[in-house]
Amino acid sequence: MRYSLAIGSIAGTAVLAAAAGCAHGGGMLPSAGAAFARQSPGQVRPDDTTSVLKQLRKQVVIGSTVDPKLHQLNPYGLTVAPATAGDFEKGDLAVCNFNAKSNVQGTGYTIVALHPKPGSKPLLVTDGKTLTGCAALALGPADDIWAAAFSADDNPVLSASGQLETNIKGKDFERPWGQVYAQPTSGNPAFYESNAADGTIVRINLGSKFTYDVIAKGFAVNHGKPGSIFGPSGLAYDATGDTLYIVDGANDTVVGFSNVSSISSGGIIVEKGGKTFKGPAASDAHLVFAGKPLDGPISSALLFNGNLVVGNTSNPSGQNVMVELTPHGKLLDVRNVDKGAAGALFGIVATGANAAGTKVYFNDDNDNDVQVLER
Repeated sequence: MRYSLAIGSIAGTAVLAAAAGCAHGGGMLPSAGAAFARQSPGQVRPDDTTSVLKQLRKQVVIGSTVDPKLHQLNPYGLTVAPATAGDFEKGDLAVCNFNAKSNVQGTGYTIVALHPKPGSKPLLVTDGKTLTGCAALALGPADDIWAAAFSADDNPVLSASGQLETNIKGKDFERPWGQVYAQPTSGNPAFYESNAADGTIVRINLGSKFTYDVIAKGFAVNHGKPGSIFGPSGLAYDATGDTLYIVDGANDTVVGFSNVSSISSGGIIVEKGGKTFKGPAASDAHLVFAGKPLDGPISSALLFNGNLVVGNTSNPSGQNVMVELTPHGKLLDVRNVDKGAAGALFGIVATGANAAGTKVYFNDDNDNDVQVLER
């Protein structure tokens, strides 16, 4: 079936889509906490205290994210295409819209692609109700699209041409809110998904079987309506230390899970306040940063040196602030990228292998466009 071929191209191994019912959201059995090869050295990389964000002095508009067919808007999810496939050229920006043309929160279901250069026009990749309330998306190595659709309450998987391959649903996927692809330095790749209804993190394993594990629970959620939602989000993955970063907008924290590929089901419980952890894998969880200047953060991007750029949404003075942090939580820079109404800064993604080549792209919901910070 087409889905098994798509997944095989992700993992580079023989990955099975289990039963045919998988394509309809059934037939997928969660693993019972299977053992995974622990990464080495499994340590968070050392801090680079030279701010990358401070060196990016230019702010440029790439183009509108309003799709040309249904005119949906309010861009949330943002990522970069790793390959040329389907509707994407390598380096293209993939964006999903959270609102329909009516601008009602959580009613959008379109994904567009833009070339990463000023003046780009959005290309409609797909539109479908399985994407309703698309809050985040990630692309596999073959540009296969994995989306966290909050309002539809599912996790659709689409080809690089926007064709629905399968739709993941079930009790472990409750109001999907975050999504990231992870390829560890050894072992099988995975997608990680976060849930805004119950504060859990799910690993979708792409090994010899298509299975999933709820590796963490207890993140704070506010059960907000679309437009006011806080839950674990802003997922970013660093293969160094096999580290997953999670943004917690309810507690204004950023946390990291080292050796995340080896964390089994139920491995981490986030305690009240979001700063301490328990469970069998508690030693792999650590607090990166807590408190101001974080203010309702929802998004994050990993820089080439391991630093994180985190995006606020709740600044009461009407600012849309990016915060740069080292992996161990040293504050390096604070940048206001939109002086309009607060709550405009959602998807963020970074490219570049060094400071000179780094670009930080972000969705600006006040202007319904993608912008870039560059040198």
